[in-house]
Amino acid sequence: MTTTTTTRVHRIWIKATPDRIWAAITDPEWNGRYGYAAVAHYELRAGGTFRQFANDGMKAFAQQHGFEMPEVIADGEVVEADPPWRLKQTWKLLMDPATAAEAYSTLTFEISESKSQPGTCKLTVIHELPESPAAFAMVAGTDEEGAGGGWAWLLSDLKSLVETGKAFNE
Repeated sequence: MTTTTTTRVHRIWIKATPDRIWAAITDPEWNGRYGYAAVAHYELRAGGTFRQFANDGMKAFAQQHGFEMPEVIADGEVVEADPPWRLKQTWKLLMDPATAAEAYSTLTFEISESKSQPGTCKLTVIHELPESPAAFAMVAGTDEEGAGGGWAWLLSDLKSLVETGKAFNE
């Protein structure tokens, strides 16, 4: 059997320190404020857990539309944590039956300081999605899949929050 791996790579530049960007990704006080506003908890060590939780808006939407929203909407395991430079983890979206049935993917966050723009960092997100067509479509943010804005939207909101102190919905 042949395994197909499809990888999505996103890069953004953020006017912030590596520590501030790392906190925006890993600290529940930050990561629950941008994107889909779903708080994520990390045990920042190899073998540690990753869990992301449904917010009240997600639960209300599910109830209004007659489907179940699990409390944990995404989970995985920390593979590598090198604060504030690199976080590698497994990831699976559990809130949709199609993505929940697929294999775990690998998600890597890499933060590096810009040599040409002092005070600016590059954030690279590498998402490897083996045999995961539903998750691949979700993270792409394609309108025809009803997935919202995917990684591009989420990272744009993270950038806004880190640089201005306000997320899109604030």
